[in-house]
Amino acid sequence: MSQQHSELRPRLPDNDVVFVVKNPHRPGMLGRLCTVIGEEGGLIGDTRAVFIGHDHIIRELTVAVYDAPHLGAIERAIRERTQAEILEIKDVVFEQHRGGKIAITRTKSATTVGELRNLYTPGVARVSKAIQHNPELAYDYTMLGNTIGIFTNGTRVLGLGDIGPLASLPVMEGKAMLYHQFVGLGAMPILVDTRDPEEFVRIVELTSVGFAGVHLEDIRTPDCFYIEDELVARLKKPVMHDDQHGTATVLLAAVINALKKVGRLGDDKLVFAQIGLGAAGYAIAHLLREYGFTVVAYDPNTEAHARAAKVGVDIVSFDEAVRADVVIATTGKVGLIEPSMIRPGQIIFALSNPVPEIFPEDALAAGASFAADGKSVNNALAFPGLFKAAIELRTEAITSAMKIAAAEAIAALAAPDELVPSPFNPAVHANVIARVKATVEAAKPVVT
Repeated sequence: MSQQHSELRPRLPDNDVVFVVKNPHRPGMLGRLCTVIGEEGGLIGDTRAVFIGHDHIIRELTVAVYDAPHLGAIERAIRERTQAEILEIKDVVFEQHRGGKIAITRTKSATTVGELRNLYTPGVARVSKAIQHNPELAYDYTMLGNTIGIFTNGTRVLGLGDIGPLASLPVMEGKAMLYHQFVGLGAMPILVDTRDPEEFVRIVELTSVGFAGVHLEDIRTPDCFYIEDELVARLKKPVMHDDQHGTATVLLAAVINALKKVGRLGDDKLVFAQIGLGAAGYAIAHLLREYGFTVVAYDPNTEAHARAAKVGVDIVSFDEAVRADVVIATTGKVGLIEPSMIRPGQIIFALSNPVPEIFPEDALAAGASFAADGKSVNNALAFPGLFKAAIELRTEAITSAMKIAAAEAIAALAAPDELVPSPFNPAVHANVIARVKATVEAAKPVVT
């Protein structure tokens, strides 16, 4: 591969495919096959024998590749340089997505005429009339009290850009799957086919009646700021743009633990620099400022400056920003931060995916005391618990105090060798819910 092309790739391939291969059942055949795959840059994972015969053996080899051309090169090498016959190549991701990841299903069953009369007509009319007179009862007697609406127009899908609402559906299904898996919330993707921010707001306003909260996802800037602000003002239910606030919450948790690792938590002389003030960058700068850190920012887009200034973030030059004690970059520009720019002792978070502004190992080699990339900032640590707590409390908003409480809960559960814990640790989501609820309860005025 060319040097230019390789620089645009992650350091390791991460697209899994399964080669189903038939090999002569003789010594050295598997070794030769694996050697050829490795020489072509494939990263071998699982191997599984699915048939063992006297003359031949059929195996499934999971191999991580960079992209389609890389896969093609490995396929040609296997055919030309080994005695293996490729029977099939399966894309692991597509296989796991087949049929979708979520479904609308029932929670009750009508197996007798009596149950049908109670669950549907005529009994359902009593519940409908009760909700008509007291809308709050919908939280107890319908799906509303346990369901999130995930709204998108697909104009800024992570790593893909403006792909439209339909192509974004697999991403929205993934979010819905995580809501149910991690905190037991139902979630429904709603694809809004408009790029007009006001029309988007109006559609969400009209269709969110049956949801306890509104999760906004993958909306381009600056539209996302207007849309979220308007919906927060118009709807008396929690609204959160996850690309902004989920990212910021988990980043704050990562920052807290990074400062602990280098012995600088509580150092009030630290200056944080946010490079890039798009959706995630602005929210990160805002939440760090709310936490009490001194924050400056750089973004070539002057439209972003006024928004940052409103939350107490000063705009500086790129040269000033990259010299800060803690540098956080969300620009999408590969190689933006050169090793020569690193000062000894800096903390670097280069968060752009799939390739960061500087690889962590390069920053560390240049003298940084700590460095991480976007793989350490997984929104799934934050958004399920934040919404679950907000719904259980029936709050009308998700506040900075709630995000900070979630970040502290996440940070507290990281193991010594982790920056943040795994989202598969069930204690994370339980602790986020408990910490957020305790924070909200503590802030309520005391009635005497």
